[in-house]
Amino acid sequence: MRPPLANTPNNRHHDADAFRFGTSAHRDFLRKDAKRQFDFFRSSVRPEPGFFVLGYDGNPLTDTVQELHTTARLTHSYALGQISGLEECDTVIDKGMAYLWSHHRDRDHGGYLWALDGETVHDGRKLAYGHVFVLLAGASAKMAGHPDADRLIDDVTAVLETHYWEGNHGLFADEWSRDWSPFSSYRGMNANMHGVEALLTAFEATGRETYLSMAGQILGFFVNRIAAAENWRLPEHYTADWQIDRLYSGNPMFRPGGTTPGHSFELARLLLQYWDLSGRPENNTQEVAWKLTERALSDAWNNELGGFAYTLNFDGTPAIGSRYWWPVTEAIGVLASFLKLGGNQVQHDWYSRLWCFADAHFIDYENGGWFPEIDEQGKPTTTQFLGKPDIYHSVQAALFPLTSGLSKLGEELRGALIS
Repeated sequence: MRPPLANTPNNRHHDADAFRFGTSAHRDFLRKDAKRQFDFFRSSVRPEPGFFVLGYDGNPLTDTVQELHTTARLTHSYALGQISGLEECDTVIDKGMAYLWSHHRDRDHGGYLWALDGETVHDGRKLAYGHVFVLLAGASAKMAGHPDADRLIDDVTAVLETHYWEGNHGLFADEWSRDWSPFSSYRGMNANMHGVEALLTAFEATGRETYLSMAGQILGFFVNRIAAAENWRLPEHYTADWQIDRLYSGNPMFRPGGTTPGHSFELARLLLQYWDLSGRPENNTQEVAWKLTERALSDAWNNELGGFAYTLNFDGTPAIGSRYWWPVTEAIGVLASFLKLGGNQVQHDWYSRLWCFADAHFIDYENGGWFPEIDEQGKPTTTQFLGKPDIYHSVQAALFPLTSGLSKLGEELRGALIS
């Protein structure tokens, strides 16, 4: 199917060729966007340990709470920038690696604390979601040549294997108290999906087969067992014995009820990455990855306004219709993977449409970075986020299409931002 037309404003700065995969104009557009993002988020560096959260104009917000995933994702992103040939990324990488070790790492109980406020523990929970991003940061830092990367990788891997990995299920448990005492039986798709991302990156950085094996087990559960039985949708929440919990609804950003189509895009891209790293065996991986992607595209796209509904009910109807930047970036990422495999016209059309939509609504040409959410008029709004919370999603949307392969960013991105 071709993507339905949306009432999308004309792009502001480019002719159509700038949004066509593989053209020189598009590659130039991607490089410029990535560089603007890296320039904007350099202001995240605090004079003291840690990072600021930045407002729309790039000035620091007054909130001083530092969350684990923010620290780790900034570190990972600037490691990709350094690999790509961008100068002056080492300040952010060094700051992030130091802060992960000196502040987030819990010297009393082991593991990594979710949130700090200065020298005070703001939230001492131990979340799998945060720990897998620590592994991602360490792995990317290793590929960028950071001297402390192996120490971080080894430490967080031991924590993940000891406290989170459920070998009888081949999945990560989700959360513990600071002292590793249990406080819930919750199990979730989100931490496991990002776990696949971190495990595959760690395999690329270290060559350790155990990372690839663990990623394959997680993918097997969510793709072959869950998605195949759920009409290629991915329920988010599970009980302790990994049965779908259809009644659960938690934090509206991190744990909304139902399904989250943006995660289908991410998991489909990671499935292709795993297939590539496994030697591209002759199986139905490409077909299955497209089923996940196509289902999320058709269910979640707003035919009238453009953009994706944030969450869906289990039958695919919209639940939370809010339109955020990150599902667009993740759809771009998986579509780029299909186009690297040859693609078809439907995939080309979707890819160009999404970049056109991002250009019209999310990319901030005045200050840099991307706006995280838009209202019904397609204008930036602040109902869920304060400021611009993250470079991670949007900068990867600009970097992934610059490579020719489905995996091994540490090799494929070398010099990609050098004009």
